[in-house]
Amino acid sequence: MISVSLPVVFGAGILSFLSPCVLPLVPPYLSYMAGTTFEQLQDEGNTGTKVWWRTVITSLFFILGFSTIFVLMGASATFLGSALRSALDWLVPLAGIVIIVMGLHFLGLLRINLLYRQARMSGPTTATGPLGGYGLGLAFALGWTPCIGPILAAILPIAGTSETAWQGAGLLAVYSAGLGLPFLAAALAIRPFMNFFQNFKKHLGTVEKVMGVFLIITGILFLTGDFTRISFWLLETFPVLQNFG
Repeated sequence: MISVSLPVVFGAGILSFLSPCVLPLVPPYLSYMAGTTFEQLQDEGNTGTKVWWRTVITSLFFILGFSTIFVLMGASATFLGSALRSALDWLVPLAGIVIIVMGLHFLGLLRINLLYRQARMSGPTTATGPLGGYGLGLAFALGWTPCIGPILAAILPIAGTSETAWQGAGLLAVYSAGLGLPFLAAALAIRPFMNFFQNFKKHLGTVEKVMGVFLIITGILFLTGDFTRISFWLLETFPVLQNFG
């Protein structure tokens, strides 16, 4: 199951980046990590400049920061899942129900106020280099912005079904890569990203609905047991997948 889940979880990370409560945060985050206003960042953030290098390096540590928290979550979920392995027959359907509820939340059919809460940390006006970027990444992950929370809540039960803590941690590392690579791309290509942002932001509502449908389908597959059957079929049809996870 873990092997087949990897591309799905990576895609979930990308969808998290494109979600309505993450994508709009990217411009101010880049400005924060560059230690300058966004107008100056656009003017001075050309490839190879000092501002560009500072933004890219700080962004890398920002990604490392939130990846640290997510990977630890994955390992912890696996540990708890191992302790409850004897109850797997009811834990998997329960995970399906949780994932469906998260999907309904995205579709606006069931709003969960808890998922709108964020932990906020006060700090300096800039990320102050790699260490500041890493701390900002930790704060970002611990804050659990509204759109990331439901997706993580859907992924963690999958991590809980993995056989080892390494597999659970690896699953969340793949999610972190899906979320982090677009952040890095935005830092590497600031002006193209801003053009993309201006054109894409009108589709944010659609992305949220797609995420909801995606989660509901996944939850139904968990409830019916088809997720496991599809996993075995894919492993038999594409043996290369056994090299992952």
